Amino acid sequence: MSLKPKKVDFTETWQALQETVKCVITLNNVPRSIWNDRFTDVYSLCVAYPEPLADRLYLETKQFLDNHVKNLLVNVRAKGEANLLKSYYEAWSEYSLGINYLHLLYLYLNQQHIKKQKLSEAEIIFGNLTPDSQEQMEIGELGFEIWKKNMIEPLKEDLVNLLLEGIHCDRVGDGNPTAVHIIKGVIQSFVTVEEFKKKVKLYEEIFEGPFLQASGEYYKQEASRLLQECNVSLYMERVSQRLKEEQMRSQRFLHHTSFNKVKEKCEQHMIVDHLEFLHGECKPMIQQERRKDLTYMYSLLRSIPHGIPLLINEMLEHIKQQGLQCIANLGEENVYCQFVDSMLDLHKKYKDMINEVFAGDQAFVGALDRACSSVVNYRSTPKVTARAPEMLAKYYDFLLKRSAKGMSEAEIDDRLARSIIVFKYLDDKDVFQKFYSRMLARRLIHQQSQSMDAEEAMINRLKDACGYEFTNKFQRMFNDITVSSDLNSKFNAFLKSENCDLGISFTIYVLQAGAWPLGQTAVTPFNVPQELEKSVQMFEKFYHSSFNGRRLTWLHHLCHAEVKLGYLKKPYQITMQTFQMAILLLFETTDSLSCKEIQDTLQLNTEQFSKHVASLLDSKLLLTTSEDITPDTVLTLNLEYNNKRTKFRITAALQRESPQEVEQTLSSVDEDRKLYLQAAIVRIMKSRKLLKHNALIQEVLSQAKGTFSPSISMIKKCIEALIDKQYIERTPNSSDEYSYVA
Repeated sequence: MSLKPKKVDFTETWQALQETVKCVITLNNVPRSIWNDRFTDVYSLCVAYPEPLADRLYLETKQFLDNHVKNLLVNVRAKGEANLLKSYYEAWSEYSLGINYLHLLYLYLNQQHIKKQKLSEAEIIFGNLTPDSQEQMEIGELGFEIWKKNMIEPLKEDLVNLLLEGIHCDRVGDGNPTAVHIIKGVIQSFVTVEEFKKKVKLYEEIFEGPFLQASGEYYKQEASRLLQECNVSLYMERVSQRLKEEQMRSQRFLHHTSFNKVKEKCEQHMIVDHLEFLHGECKPMIQQERRKDLTYMYSLLRSIPHGIPLLINEMLEHIKQQGLQCIANLGEENVYCQFVDSMLDLHKKYKDMINEVFAGDQAFVGALDRACSSVVNYRSTPKVTARAPEMLAKYYDFLLKRSAKGMSEAEIDDRLARSIIVFKYLDDKDVFQKFYSRMLARRLIHQQSQSMDAEEAMINRLKDACGYEFTNKFQRMFNDITVSSDLNSKFNAFLKSENCDLGISFTIYVLQAGAWPLGQTAVTPFNVPQELEKSVQMFEKFYHSSFNGRRLTWLHHLCHAEVKLGYLKKPYQITMQTFQMAILLLFETTDSLSCKEIQDTLQLNTEQFSKHVASLLDSKLLLTTSEDITPDTVLTLNLEYNNKRTKFRITAALQRESPQEVEQTLSSVDEDRKLYLQAAIVRIMKSRKLLKHNALIQEVLSQAKGTFSPSISMIKKCIEALIDKQYIERTPNSSDEYSYVA
């Protein structure tokens, strides 16, 4: 085949080509040799010499297709209205496939002639040009345009009515519905004829609009019928079923652009129009925790504007009420364990419910968090401090002390890990920090910790939840105990090098004053017993030789000792506080002493002396005939003392936190808060230089949020205090604005 342009007889060539076009468009067999010859003919006509014949070829082909489709229309109509969909579908199936083949046959005409003549969209929009009304289309597009004009336009009303009837039959499931593939094929033809234009305008105008209207009417009536026949549970179940069926029907029949529109139409008439009725049923469903009904309610409301918020709020209120009811019914014994366990059970129950019923929706998880936070931080009156920080600290103290019997290490670790959930809900984390710090100090000093590994793991959990700064002092306390163990080893080595025998087993803790909440600020006066003097002196000598410039302060009120009693019928080994031991040691040379003699010898203040004497009398180690303890009261050593246990301690009662200490802790928190807020205000003002009152309040609230929730009145007092201290001042032009005083 020569590609060189040459003279071509159009009539003769078109006659041969027309026969092939007819075979292609009707899907008759075309031998490959003939196909190749006709392909060459198209090329020859397009490059004919001296004048290309492409335009004439285009017009003849257009006329042929126009006549062909008009004949098809006559044939389709001849088969009657009852068979219109089927006959249209058969004609379309043949024609659409034939047009695609014909498009390939005219490839050269499409690519080299028609496409080059087309105006681009940019030229039309920006070039002040108008597309020629006679502008040529590619053969495939031309074929579909002719089908649209000569077949769809005349039949569209009848076709759409039959399509809607067929889909309605599919909905109600009765009669003799038209085959699915026919309905889908006819609808698809409305889309395919505009494929070259990349539009679905025809589909939307002639079919989608009437279909949506018909669907709306159907579901409007269906909703009314269901409401009359069903209760709310059954109504939601049926609506969910209808929505699923319609979604599947849309996928079977419609173009994908219609899916959401159909869904919205169904939801409008079956849900939105009856939203007040559905919302009215939310509260009783949640109160009765009807999970199946709530699952349906959630699935119906989640895609509706303003559908979910009411359900979320009802869920929040229900969880809050359940939580408040739980903490209101707590018993008096081990109230802290009951509180934390109740909160964890509440959280787990509703977290599981949210995952099961609401598919783990984060909006409901947020409602759970807000409800739990409200319960944990509940105050009967605004001025009362929430008890949760103290109870959570006591819960940890209970689990981490050796007193937590009947639980394995794994169980204790699991409960500690889970309880972090409650900790995260605390607003007053600084209050918890104070209580936890005091209780940790007691456990470490009095060697009451169940496991040092568990203590460290708990500190790490708190650090993960609140950051390094929050647990800084806890870590330093823990490190002091670890370092003290090494220090004692060095002290023993020092004693050996000095050839010194203390006569007793002596262990010391060196604690950093800034890290430990050691309670008594004033050191209790005390004359150290002879038996301890040497130990104290030698340790001070060792410590000052190792650490230059450090000052030791002895905290005897925190010390304890193991004392062996050898004057009774059987030996006893008793753990007691240092002051108790000192009192007992005075009875080594005598069996009775007056209170005044003991107090003068030891130089103990009245409060400490009374407390420790009372504990020795309660334990029956000492006896007295007087009911009240006065300076003249005589204490006698109980030589007939008897106890089933030969090893025990008498210090437990002294280690309990008294109401006064709780009050003192809360008071110290209040002072710390004022200092924290003042520091925050100074930091903010130093960086901003000038700031409005409300903006400053918001900045302070934002900075304090992770530790506690300060009241506005407290922030105002701190601002006034800083003005008095001349850190900040009110600007001359406005009483509502502050400036930093450099």
